[in-house]
Amino acid sequence: MEKILPAVWDQDAAYGMKSELALDADMPKGHVDKKKGATFPAHLADVRHGWRTADLTLIERRTLLLRYGLDWGYDEIGASRGVRKQSAQEATERAVGKLTAHLNGERYIDGYDSQVEPDST
Repeated sequence: MEKILPAVWDQDAAYGMKSELALDADMPKGHVDKKKGATFPAHLADVRHGWRTADLTLIERRTLLLRYGLDWGYDEIGASRGVRKQSAQEATERAVGKLTAHLNGERYIDGYDSQVEPDST
């Protein structure tokens, strides 16, 4: 998600990106099944659509724009908002989490790491 987000604001950003699943150019090529083609363009389209439709607050949208659209650091984002660097980082992580959950068709739960798995017994 975070690697694709810059392409939301910069159409040319996608040209420099390489799909994680793509083979190196010097690798031998085998038979290609067109039905199982590259998913990278679909991921780009999904993230752009998610940006328009996800339930993000104005602060979360601004934070994503500053971090991934303008490549600002968390300290710069925090200074622009008048908050600590940690608050800027948390807002960014929350926004990425919300966008990811939205694209996966799931409900976003803040603080995934702090949640305890229910006992399966």
